[in-house]
Amino acid sequence: MKLIAGLGNPGPRYAESRHNIGFLVMDELARRWQVDVSRYERRFEAQIGETQRDAERVLLLRPATYMNLSGRSVGAALRYFKLTLPDLLVIYDDLDLPVGRLRIRAFGSAGGHKGMGDVLRNLSSVDIARIRIGIGKVDRSVTTDYVLGRFFPEERPLVETAIGAAADAAESWLRHGTTMTMNEFNRRRDSAERNRKQEGNRSAEGE
Repeated sequence: MKLIAGLGNPGPRYAESRHNIGFLVMDELARRWQVDVSRYERRFEAQIGETQRDAERVLLLRPATYMNLSGRSVGAALRYFKLTLPDLLVIYDDLDLPVGRLRIRAFGSAGGHKGMGDVLRNLSSVDIARIRIGIGKVDRSVTTDYVLGRFFPEERPLVETAIGAAADAAESWLRHGTTMTMNEFNRRRDSAERNRKQEGNRSAEGE
C-alpha cells in the first residue's frame, strides 16, 4: 500500500488559496482515478479516498487538522496501515520556487514550511519523498496574507499546468519510485529553464 498526502487547510475559505495547492493535486488525482476523496475519517483527522493502481493499493489523504498539524494526520494513517517511510509521498506548496515550478526530493528539511515541518517531526525523519510546487516568493512581512490568498488570473495557466505535472509525478512515483521520478521531472524542469534562458539571450542579442 502507498500513501499520498496533499497538504492544505480545510474549508471553503481556503479552497483556492496558494497554500492549498497540495489539495488541488489530490483533486486532480481523484478525477483521473475516479475516486472520491471527500469521506472524512476521524481516526486520521482527514478526508481520504482509496483506490487500486495496477497491483498497488493507494490511499489519498487530505489532512483536516489545518496546515500546522498536518503531521498528526499523516502519521496516524501511516501507523494505522503499518506503512514505512518509503510508502509515503507528500505534496505541498513552496514559497522558494517560482509559481508553477516543481521540485521532487527524496529527503531534506521542511525549508520553513510548517505543514511539512510537522510531518517530519511526527515521523522523526527527513527521509520522506515530496513534491514541492512553487507559489512564488514575497517579502516575509506579507507571507501569511500571500499564501492564504488566491493566485492571480495571469498565474492560473502556470498553476493548472503545475497541478497536472505534479499528478503525473505522483503517478510516476507509484510506478517507478522516487529516484526515477526525480530524474525525469527535475531534469525536465532544468531543461525548460535552460531553454527559457537561451530564448532570453537571443532576444537580448536581437535588440
